[in-house]
Amino acid sequence: MSTSTIRPASVARHHDEPPAHEADGARTWVSRGANFIVTVSEVQPGATLARQGQPDEYFVFLPYAGATIHAGDASIEASAESVTIVPPGDSRVVMKAAGQVVRVFSHQAADLLALAGNAADYARPTPEVAPLVPWPTPADGFRLRHYPLAQHTQADSNMRIFRSTNLMVNVMTPRMVARDVRKLSPHSHTDFEQGSLALRGDWVHHMRYPWTADMNDWREDEAIQVGSPSLTVIPPKVIHTSRNTNDGGAWLLDIFAPPRMDFAGKPGKVANEHDYPLPTAS
Repeated sequence: MSTSTIRPASVARHHDEPPAHEADGARTWVSRGANFIVTVSEVQPGATLARQGQPDEYFVFLPYAGATIHAGDASIEASAESVTIVPPGDSRVVMKAAGQVVRVFSHQAADLLALAGNAADYARPTPEVAPLVPWPTPADGFRLRHYPLAQHTQADSNMRIFRSTNLMVNVMTPRMVARDVRKLSPHSHTDFEQGSLALRGDWVHHMRYPWTADMNDWREDEAIQVGSPSLTVIPPKVIHTSRNTNDGGAWLLDIFAPPRMDFAGKPGKVANEHDYPLPTAS
């Protein structure tokens, strides 16, 4: 086994893989990062996606069809193109029509970790990734929190960022034309992964790996081509940028665990910033 500290990107091409689980009108693909788990389910009307004894909050994103979301004794009617944060405990998502459901969990959902198609990429420890330490609980406690995307779209930004105590998602606005190769955004993250979930379109994730003192660790630049749905997990310190190559609609959702302080600490950057307190400075 390689002892290199430079971990390659993890790629789960759901569009080319069988589902991890299939039952009750739902076909579900599961993939993971060091601290998070993503499930993508193709569902029929009436399909139910349930969690029993879920230890912490999780996200539900409904791209195309609405659902009723139950948590304990509470329930909400969630529309298409919405994000919902579900509290710990028992919960279920009941679909109103055929469509797709994206759920994002922390690594505490141990049963889902075992189903991840890319689990082998995390067979060894990930000391380069900051540990997942929950942020403060909201003053009004854990409860269902629902956010229609249309209410949080800004004319000067393609980002719609939401966070909970343990996760952050950025549901970007769809791109209707191929991304201009003269206007990319290469960047890197010091100690956290970025999970890029392609929901629609064809994408290329460009990666440039850092050099170390040991040349045996060096990796060539990569241009990872994926369709949709797919999850690409970009390691810390890797310079990256993503572009859709198709016209007619491409959609990407980015995932971070723990939440990003550089986003959360900037007023107005996170759509639901008033629902969750920030950690106190240590």
